[in-house]
Amino acid sequence: MDHKKTVWKPGTVLAPVPVVLVSCGRPGGKPNLITVAWVGTICSEPPMVSISVRPERYSHDIIRDTGEFVINLPGADLAWAVDWCGVVSGRGVDKFAGAKLTPAPAREVHAPIVAECSLAMECRVRQVLTPGSHTVFLAEVVAVQAEAALERPGGRFAFEEAGLLSYAHGHYYVLGRQVGHFGYSVRKKAT
Repeated sequence: MDHKKTVWKPGTVLAPVPVVLVSCGRPGGKPNLITVAWVGTICSEPPMVSISVRPERYSHDIIRDTGEFVINLPGADLAWAVDWCGVVSGRGVDKFAGAKLTPAPAREVHAPIVAECSLAMECRVRQVLTPGSHTVFLAEVVAVQAEAALERPGGRFAFEEAGLLSYAHGHYYVLGRQVGHFGYSVRKKAT
């Protein structure tokens, strides 16, 4: 294979990335959903994640004002709903109803989880950054709800069976085949 490179202008070409449904809502108000592909892990102790949201998005002010949200991991069966929630505004539309999704109670935050998603991480905002076009919400994961059918012995979650979505340059993909595991490059071979 030829490894010759071309030079591109600077850009956000990190891919693939997880694509998630972020649920939010004000107490007593209608809950909302926003599709986010700019999401990531920050640290493990305490467990923290980040999401990046443009200030003009309807969910932005809800998250900023409440300091809470839920990251819901959708499977391939929810690809249409994920896309729809990313292109329709919640200002005048009930996204849960429109996407045929079910809001379910969270354990630690007021925002609902998405019942159809296999994993939900309930989050409380700890810091807000405004580096440019997006606001970055740094949040602590205060609870996790996982699909019981995907739990394996020892408390392992079967991500490989969840059909989780990822996003790369305008297209949705499903988590693919395993090609290794952590530490396999240095593991001693069995004799």
